[in-house]
Amino acid sequence: MQVGGLDVSVVIPAKDEADNLAVLVPEILAAMAGRAFEVIVVDDGSTDGTGRLLADFKAKGEPVRHLRHELPCGQSAAVRSGMLMAHGRLVATIDGDGQNDPAYIPALVDALVAAGPAFGIAAGQRLKRKDGWAKTYASKFANWLRGAILKDKTRDTGCGLKVVRRDIFLKLPFFHGWHRYLPALVLREGFDVTHVEVIDRPRLHGQSNYGIFDRGLQGILDLYGVWWLKRRIKRLPVLSEID
Repeated sequence: MQVGGLDVSVVIPAKDEADNLAVLVPEILAAMAGRAFEVIVVDDGSTDGTGRLLADFKAKGEPVRHLRHELPCGQSAAVRSGMLMAHGRLVATIDGDGQNDPAYIPALVDALVAAGPAFGIAAGQRLKRKDGWAKTYASKFANWLRGAILKDKTRDTGCGLKVVRRDIFLKLPFFHGWHRYLPALVLREGFDVTHVEVIDRPRLHGQSNYGIFDRGLQGILDLYGVWWLKRRIKRLPVLSEID
């Protein structure tokens, strides 16, 4: 499972989340102890103390990398930047606000490995949501609509906890909002999806920088865009090299 000496790269997209990262990064280090891994924080143009915090982790010799967008580019771009720069064979994603519990990352990794080479992604499925009622019901409706149209076998694609094979990620088309459609895009490449149920937590500090009102019409356009992409593949080739 190793590429470049690492099994797993844990990617955290974060904008002005220094207070939450101060708790989240040590939790990830503890959860991943005993594995060959790295933590990549993609600092999406933060103006708080994120840089100083990550410098402290690095000075202590922790396997933490700091990638920075000079200007905010959004959560999808941050996840993509982390995946492109990852050294691990598998890439785990987790939100930077502390709501995702990193204790589930090993279970997601193990579920994907156990599922075998026909599976490309393990997706967390949230139970007992901790968001406010507006965000919760908007998410439920969006998940219902997406599932009805894309048939992506996934109840909850908004959960930030996912593990994907990096070689498959490199094949996926990119667009703003892409991180919410990873199961459908992986299925489009001919691989399957497995799931792990997870328990969400309340946000520890601050408020979301990636809210529900930046989706709206754009989310509907994205949904039909992914539907169009799926329709444009008629048959996946079975490739072999002849000696």
